[in-house]
Amino acid sequence: MHRKRLITGALTLTIATLAALQGAVAATERVKVRGTVESLDGDTLKVKSRDGKDVTVALEAGWSVGGIVQAAVSDIKPGDFVGIASQPTDSGINGAIEVVIFPAAMKGTGEGDRPWDSKPNSSMTNATVANAVTSVNGPTLTLTYKGGERKINIPTGTPVVTLTSATKADLKPGAGVFITGERADDSKVSAERVAVGLNGTVPPM
Repeated sequence: MHRKRLITGALTLTIATLAALQGAVAATERVKVRGTVESLDGDTLKVKSRDGKDVTVALEAGWSVGGIVQAAVSDIKPGDFVGIASQPTDSGINGAIEVVIFPAAMKGTGEGDRPWDSKPNSSMTNATVANAVTSVNGPTLTLTYKGGERKINIPTGTPVVTLTSATKADLKPGAGVFITGERADDSKVSAERVAVGLNGTVPPM
């Protein structure tokens, strides 16, 4: 029972992490840090960003960490709640850049369709899978959210991940991380939560 409570608590932190990462809006400037861990010293996390910059993340009191692990397109079922970053294509149907399959407890979190910054003209859609149609280019999902609907094709090779529990010990050098925080200056960010890839998973967000 104690182990069950620990796992449930950790998953709750993970849920809070992704809710903040994908849906938070604040008055101060919020930035996304994508990269790999260089070191963790107390509440100071040093990250090498994807563009080669050194970023110091000041982790706020009570900070939490959630895990990201690999999943598969075949894991996606009608009724699942997903977050998909996508771009427009010539076909008129957006093509997925990455897919996050949320735990059932996260259904409805950050629901909607909004601009995203992973690639030019990209958007993030947090929505429920209404149905899936398989084609030669991979499945095309119909996603429904309050006030709208979007069809997204998932090409072969698109990163697909899901969420799990993690600990501060998982923030090892070389581990991939995704962080949303508040900018202090060009090389410093403060944050409450960190999403870390486990077992070599690179957070695609």
